[in-house]
Amino acid sequence: MSGCGCEIKISDKEQARTLIILLAINGIMFIAEIIAGIMGDSTALIADSLDMLADASVYAIGLYAVGKSLKVKAGAAHLSGIFQVLLGLGVLLDIVRRSIFGSEPEAVFMLAVGMVALVANSICLALIHKHREGEIHMRASWIFSKNDVIANIGVIVSGLLVMYLDSRWPDLVIGLLITSIVIRGGLCILKEANAEKCAIANGECGNGG
Repeated sequence: MSGCGCEIKISDKEQARTLIILLAINGIMFIAEIIAGIMGDSTALIADSLDMLADASVYAIGLYAVGKSLKVKAGAAHLSGIFQVLLGLGVLLDIVRRSIFGSEPEAVFMLAVGMVALVANSICLALIHKHREGEIHMRASWIFSKNDVIANIGVIVSGLLVMYLDSRWPDLVIGLLITSIVIRGGLCILKEANAEKCAIANGECGNGG
């Protein structure tokens, strides 16, 4: 099988299968969390739902890049990073709005949905784990999946604090932290994608570009 390209085809097929599962999970959880976030008036849940949307877009872009050249994969990762940062900035504006005009987050919604999301993202993290040192578009997926788990734990902690303190501020603070994680993840993958593009331009990636 050596030299026939079979290993690459198998890898591409495995990548595609993994990304399709991740895309489906994150798409479903985005819908569930955005509805729960609006009903529960929770900044943390809305921030986490948009993080799910950002990740779904990352997986969709990564799926497109499977089997493509290194240059296309780097470009896909770059686009994913930009989208992640833009979504994070959008949530940041909503947090500012809620801090000024007020909100009444429902702790029960936050806890229930946060736990379901944590289970879903833990599954995603397990699926993408073997690809964490792989090609740039798969490394992007790993970074975002890892950040998701951290964000879900934040939502659960926020729900507990809202319930215990009977205050909306934990929701806003955790929402802000999740947003910072989203933006940081986007900037991280942008940095990696730019480094990959420079390497390709300098001929350091062989004939893959």
